[in-house]
Amino acid sequence: MTFESGHEESSKPTFLELRGVSKSFGEHKVLDQINLTVAEGEVLVVIGPSGSGKSTLLRCINFIAAPDEGEVIFEGHSWKVFKSKFNFVANRKYEKKLTILRSEIGMVFQNFNVFPHMTAAQNVVLGLTKVRKLGKAEARLAAVAALSQVGLSDKVDQYPEKLSGGQKQRVAIARALALKPKVMLFDEATSSLDPELVNGILEEMRRLAKAGMTMVVVTHEMNFAFQVASRIVFMDQGRIVEIGTPDEIKRTTEPRTRSFLSAILN
Repeated sequence: MTFESGHEESSKPTFLELRGVSKSFGEHKVLDQINLTVAEGEVLVVIGPSGSGKSTLLRCINFIAAPDEGEVIFEGHSWKVFKSKFNFVANRKYEKKLTILRSEIGMVFQNFNVFPHMTAAQNVVLGLTKVRKLGKAEARLAAVAALSQVGLSDKVDQYPEKLSGGQKQRVAIARALALKPKVMLFDEATSSLDPELVNGILEEMRRLAKAGMTMVVVTHEMNFAFQVASRIVFMDQGRIVEIGTPDEIKRTTEPRTRSFLSAILN
């Protein structure tokens, strides 16, 4: 697969792949023929200016925003858009398949998305009972374990109004991890946090990376990106401009990438 800049792909076997993925909202084309591979255990960091299509790219991976064109290949299975005006049964089967895909690809959003009327544990239990079909007792044990994993063992029965922004984001991470996904997507997971809370979430993401979790991360935290990424993707105007290792991106001669890095690092 070639990219506009000609940077090479990961040398590891492909685990997740996007082929010709495009997405528009009305007349605005947000993603334009995206081709991308992710290896198992890789941390792929996506950077670029606001409006470049980074968040939409993540949402297309697990079909929260279904691509208009192209396909997502995950563990050798192809996922494409399917809707039939006349076949209700086929549509139900398609939606069921998407639920399976989303259960294997966890996602953490920038605005937490925790339910305010549920405790931390109840937020995590919900997915375990709905998606993994666990009984309430088993789900509760798994939820407590997941919350402990992200340092919230003392907040299990707290409601979100009693939690800090960083703690709410940890609940969101625990909720995704409890499902035991094979890939984690992080969409600007620190952008809604106060500066003093950012490092805690980044450290949790570092821990996941060291544990071998396959991750696709959209972030403006460049120090984190350079330290943790296996490869970095730079996007602009809905297209991939270039892909490279952190060292390659630091030394890039691509004018648009250099301009972006100069602005964000200074």
